[in-house]
Amino acid sequence: MTEHASPPRLSPRAIVLIELALALGGFAIGTGEFAIMGLMPNVAQDLGISEPQVGNVISTYALGVVVGAPILAILGSRMLRRHLLLLLMAVFALGNFASAFAPDYHTLMAFRFFAGLPHGAYFGVAMLVAASMAPPHKRAKAVSRVLMGLTVAILIGNPVATWLGQWLSWRYAFGLVGVIALLTVAMVGLFLPLDRQQPRSNPMRELRAFNRAPVWLALAISSVGFAGMFCVFSYMAPTLLEVTQVGENWIPLALGVFGLGGILGNMFGGWLFDRLRFKAVAWLLMWSALVLLIFPFAAHSIWTVLPAVFAVGTMVSLSPALQTHLMDVAHDAQTLAAASNHAAFNVANALGPWLGGLAITAGFGWTSTGYIGAATALAGLAVFCWAWKVQDSLPPSDQPTTPRMPSH
Repeated sequence: MTEHASPPRLSPRAIVLIELALALGGFAIGTGEFAIMGLMPNVAQDLGISEPQVGNVISTYALGVVVGAPILAILGSRMLRRHLLLLLMAVFALGNFASAFAPDYHTLMAFRFFAGLPHGAYFGVAMLVAASMAPPHKRAKAVSRVLMGLTVAILIGNPVATWLGQWLSWRYAFGLVGVIALLTVAMVGLFLPLDRQQPRSNPMRELRAFNRAPVWLALAISSVGFAGMFCVFSYMAPTLLEVTQVGENWIPLALGVFGLGGILGNMFGGWLFDRLRFKAVAWLLMWSALVLLIFPFAAHSIWTVLPAVFAVGTMVSLSPALQTHLMDVAHDAQTLAAASNHAAFNVANALGPWLGGLAITAGFGWTSTGYIGAATALAGLAVFCWAWKVQDSLPPSDQPTTPRMPSH
């Protein structure tokens, strides 16, 4: 593809292809992040380690996301977004290929940390590219379309990778993720034009703009309010086996139902934010608390737990809403804030299972994850109220605005 100093106006077809390429990267990342959960026994047996040690491998990936998101966003802030996306996805591919050949536990830990580094920065830059191609009143829907890759990974990518890993070896699952990442590199290189007129970010200016109360409070909502979904999702399999008392063959179906809820929630969250702006986050947090409170009562029958699992999956609606709100409040810290939001989601990914594990270990039972999750959603709602009060007290120059995006 010829690279232009000033790219032509993009046609609707070109925008669809760019969003598809960006969503494919999200599909690769989502599959690579969660597939190991279904292959935990296989990894443990092959490497001669315990399943909790495999859990440490999962946590190490999340740590890579938390560390890499802000650092790579700052280091890459002066790069053109097309170049940065290609570099980040190439690093992700390399990390997964390396994971597939890891000879032992400690090497696998190191390679999973490395693979997690570009996760948040990729999503942050991809969200900015998606928003730049949409009119202001449709930015959240554009963000949700790119995030669709992540939700489709839960529905399709993870079961396929798990099946492949069980059939051949868990190493092939990581190899598959590496191949999808390379395909993303090819598609982004083919379909995303180079915009040399793109405003360049100054790292110090980004840091100064980032260090503001609205940005930190938005990240706090993500870290706390989203934790409930991960609390229930992480312990869904043992809950189905021990409380619902169904066979293991129901677990893939429940995961698929959760993924369907995630797809619907992702689309709805973008639609609602385009209409209600920041208020949408409050409604979504209240919905989250409600479905999490219902989950313990629904868990005793397969015919009630499946709709409840679907409802918990719709909590993904918070993702496009909070991502777009961060773009509104970040001002000159667009890249750093967008990437840090995915670091915040990974904090929630660690916080939810940890709190749920404490409750289960204390003897409160598998369904206690619903109550713990509802508490975190309500805590997120409290942070929202704080953020709303801070937002109202800001001078007009510091109010949320639609970020200036390069036109195509």
